[in-house]
Amino acid sequence: MTFVQVIDCRTQQADALNKLMDNWVEATRGKRTATHSIVAKDRSDSAHVVEIVEFPSYEEAMRNSNLPETDRIYQQMVELCDGEPSFTDLDVIRDEQLNKALARDFLETMVNRGDLEAAYQLCTADYREHDPSLSSYDLSVDEVKPENKEILDAFQPQMTLHSLIAEGDEVCVRFSFRGRHVAAYQGLEATGRDVAGTGHATFRCSGGRLAESWWNVDDLGLMKQLGAVEA
Repeated sequence: MTFVQVIDCRTQQADALNKLMDNWVEATRGKRTATHSIVAKDRSDSAHVVEIVEFPSYEEAMRNSNLPETDRIYQQMVELCDGEPSFTDLDVIRDEQLNKALARDFLETMVNRGDLEAAYQLCTADYREHDPSLSSYDLSVDEVKPENKEILDAFQPQMTLHSLIAEGDEVCVRFSFRGRHVAAYQGLEATGRDVAGTGHATFRCSGGRLAESWWNVDDLGLMKQLGAVEA
């Protein structure tokens, strides 16, 4: 179970405290078990600073706490604070990353279920799609719909998502796909050949919808499998 530790303190030296965290990151390189760290300052009280540190588990957090480097940095942290910092230990019972869920829903719905109409609910009105394999590198929902339909009709692909990584308003997806060439694609009549490939897509989210996407798929590998180019 993911574990989060919240360190709450008051200090008149927020910049020095932030620098101290840089020192801790460097000193514990190759040793620390923390996976995510946030230092935040209260907008209504600049002396109120909170650090949030995430770990894979409580046990990993304890391993991190027992590092001599962590103890040394903590003692220096106390010197910067107005009194002893307080600690809150939290076992995470729900961690729902909404932008990742949105990207997953889009790919499952549009590709694996072939529901292109869902784009109008999942994407913003000014959505733009960027894909070097399409007729233009900048297409709207209406413009990209017939080209995506051609791909889905031609290969009836099934996509497998291998990883989703979110940062800020963007989500990066690594995927693979399998299908069969059963209808014309870019002027090439159906060959009946099985195809497989890999790709990456990056989505920008806005207001709970997808606002933009960038795609990179192994199109050369696909055309080789279809016999359109020499291997």
